[in-house]
Amino acid sequence: MANTTWMANHTGWSDFILMGLFRRSKHPALLCVVIFVVFLMALSGNAVLILLVHCDAHLHTPMYFFISQLSLMDMVYISVTVPKMLLDQVMGVNQISAPECGMQMFLYVTLVGSEFFLLAAMAYDRYMAICHPLHYPVLMTHRVCLFLASGCWLLGSVDGFMLTPITMTFPFCGSQEIHHFFCEVPAVTVLSCSDTSLYETLMYLCCVLMLLIPVMIISSSYLLILLTIHRMDSAEGRKKAFAICSSHLTVVILFYGAAIYTYMLPSSYHTPEKDMMVSVFYTILTPVLNPLIYSLRNKDVMGALKKMLTVRIVL
Repeated sequence: MANTTWMANHTGWSDFILMGLFRRSKHPALLCVVIFVVFLMALSGNAVLILLVHCDAHLHTPMYFFISQLSLMDMVYISVTVPKMLLDQVMGVNQISAPECGMQMFLYVTLVGSEFFLLAAMAYDRYMAICHPLHYPVLMTHRVCLFLASGCWLLGSVDGFMLTPITMTFPFCGSQEIHHFFCEVPAVTVLSCSDTSLYETLMYLCCVLMLLIPVMIISSSYLLILLTIHRMDSAEGRKKAFAICSSHLTVVILFYGAAIYTYMLPSSYHTPEKDMMVSVFYTILTPVLNPLIYSLRNKDVMGALKKMLTVRIVL
């Protein structure tokens, strides 16, 4: 028995203990209900947005195709972490097996990476629409949009395949307590009893590339967009362009700001409490905010929603 325990501890294939959000809460039951409601709002909001884009012919454009892809990512994204966390709280269980932890980590890293590149693709789409309106229908065909979206998913999965196997093969011979509510790479890495400094450097460089490439695309796209908007004669055209771009920039700032804190700041800036709060923001709150940001200020989406509700009421 002792030999089995030693083997489990030193191969990294024993169960982990997720400390979670609820242990530090004075009202864990209330917090559980709030997170469950937010989870349902995120799923329903993103599902409605996907349904509108699919059903309304006026939304069959590259911009709304990418928004529907973002909604799909957000639905899977929040489903990777929240259901497990809520179920553990209800059942009174806080363990997660190493294979389950690795799968959760892979899906999470893949979706984060995919969303990085999707936000860049959305910025490029806005650049083409505003700066090259005459060539836009020819250049941004449905095939091109599918290619860009597929590339985003592929690049995200490459990130997942790079980081997850290395992280999960480290020996974990000390504490098995993950001070987080899911298996995030930095939270699991600190449990290893081996020297992870080289891996942390490689992970940092990987994250820099995963962030730098999309940020360069987004920054250059919006710089050119701003120059084009400045030269517009129509006040209505400038207003519409600003409205569309501001929605996307809001999402970019929220998502990238939290990601930069998590993966690029030195460890001296991190504490388990801060890390969990930041993760709550971009893992749980961002998926519920995105459909609101893209719909409430968008006349096309609100018009499609009213049309769908009117048809349902008539039927």
